[in-house]
Amino acid sequence: MQHLYEMDVRVPMRDGVALAANVWHPAEGEAPTLLVRLPYGKDMMGTASEIMPNILALLGAGYALVMQDCRGTNRSEGEFVPHAADRADGEDTVAWVADQPWSDGTVGMYGASYLGMVQWEAAATGAPALKAIAPTFTSIDNYEAPWYSPGGALSLSLVTSWSAMMYAAHAQRCLAAGEDTASQLQQLGRAALFPEPLNDVLPTADVPVLAAYGKWWDDWMAHPSHDRYWDAMELTPELKNVTVPALNIGGWYDLYIGQTLRTYTTTRQKAGSAQAREGQRLIIGPWDHTSASGVYRDRSFGPLAGARMAGMTDLHVKFFDRWLRGDTTALDGVAPVKIFVMGIDQWRDEQEWPLPDTRWTDFHLTSTGPANTADGGGTLTIHPPSDAGHETYLYDPRRPVPSAGGACMPTTPGFCGPVDQRTVAAREDVLCFASPVLDEAVEVTGPVSLTLYVSSSAVDTDFTAKLVDVFPDGKAINLCDGILRTRYRGGLAAEELMVPGTVHEIAIDMAGTSNVFLPGHRIRVDVSSSNFPRYDRNTNTGGVIAREGEEQMIPAINHIHHGPNHSSRLVLPIIDRKHRS
Repeated sequence: MQHLYEMDVRVPMRDGVALAANVWHPAEGEAPTLLVRLPYGKDMMGTASEIMPNILALLGAGYALVMQDCRGTNRSEGEFVPHAADRADGEDTVAWVADQPWSDGTVGMYGASYLGMVQWEAAATGAPALKAIAPTFTSIDNYEAPWYSPGGALSLSLVTSWSAMMYAAHAQRCLAAGEDTASQLQQLGRAALFPEPLNDVLPTADVPVLAAYGKWWDDWMAHPSHDRYWDAMELTPELKNVTVPALNIGGWYDLYIGQTLRTYTTTRQKAGSAQAREGQRLIIGPWDHTSASGVYRDRSFGPLAGARMAGMTDLHVKFFDRWLRGDTTALDGVAPVKIFVMGIDQWRDEQEWPLPDTRWTDFHLTSTGPANTADGGGTLTIHPPSDAGHETYLYDPRRPVPSAGGACMPTTPGFCGPVDQRTVAAREDVLCFASPVLDEAVEVTGPVSLTLYVSSSAVDTDFTAKLVDVFPDGKAINLCDGILRTRYRGGLAAEELMVPGTVHEIAIDMAGTSNVFLPGHRIRVDVSSSNFPRYDRNTNTGGVIAREGEEQMIPAINHIHHGPNHSSRLVLPIIDRKHRS
């Protein structure tokens, strides 16, 4: 099929604003169309990436393609406010595409991160021409991911770096329009290129280069709870309007992994049609938000781990052929769930998520001595401990535990993905609870959580949890993690401070993983009270954290209680299958 290319086609929205789109459409006849909406500049989209389908392959498969700048970005009119107009603009754009003479009336959408959010926004409108979406690394609850977290802590390093990048783009846009924003552009450009110093500024709400620009930064700082501001953006209540199948793609080390897994399971239950519920698909690789190679400094997952080897372009074509072209055989032989199992470093097809043969198992926290550091006496056991005890450490927000890997935005080398934890685990403010050396392989695949019985000298503090695979040579590779701000232990919408010295039960959502702990390895969970700058530091005062400076910070003496009456435990999804490494 021969395509014609049109640049900066004006697409009218319901309020008169025109959005710019680049369009590849058939020279003759009609075709199904794939739509990509993005705030980062449609003209920068290349022909391929590790995780995204190859554009030339999509055109070669007979699809038309529309790439559109979101409102207020690049060449589109209007003002950019994250998420504010994406629902209506997505609905209007889908209708416009379907009405074009080169369109056969069917539309699909694909893309990662913000490009995935706008897909769910459009699908939630019930746009009749939209037949399928393929969201990658994304969320339907913008509080839980990416801007805050399931435990209520601000995703600091992401919020600062992303805001600096988007503010810089806006300043550039204003300068091109003749406004005097050169000085702002210089400051914001420097911040976007080197965002790390922004994370150290206190109070967080007053980071000069960002606070001076205002816009959404002020709103996000003013709404630390999951209140009506965030409720208006959450799409979970709108899933009843979603009638299209979705190809959900995620990474074990992607900052959206918890939302990717939760969106899949929730949509399977609550979507507005049987086709949408049964047409959900899930693929998870050993990837982070910007790299889908499966190769990292401290851990390589082998030659098959990369997205290209996983055939992501071919999978997209098959998925859209099924739902836009009506080819009922297109997905024959393609399992509804495909996951990369770390440890044995193999892809595996599954029929459901969580896996139906999951055996939820409590690994109890206990100790033979102080659990501080990896060399301490913290242990994990499947047998409930008979003796009561507690572990103690000092959390000083002026000396936070540094981020070392995990499911976050890679703003610096080694900041995300699998990273050896030995340096971090040598700190006195990190508690480590490890199993005995394993005689047999143990597979952990599914959602992971940690229940703790805690007390503190403070009225509010944070608790972090990290699941770690300890190798025979001592290397300790993180798998998944989580954080809970204790004021949100009863829910993200309302704050409830602790009573100092009183024991409280809390649960930390650690998202999920798939890993086989091989013989000779140990299962370990690390507990502390900070993971900075991935998350903001809790000042321990019970006040508005984003408005407090270093002088307001107070140290907290934190305790983890364990024993018969305080069953602190790591809950793991054990899969009993034979493995060959």
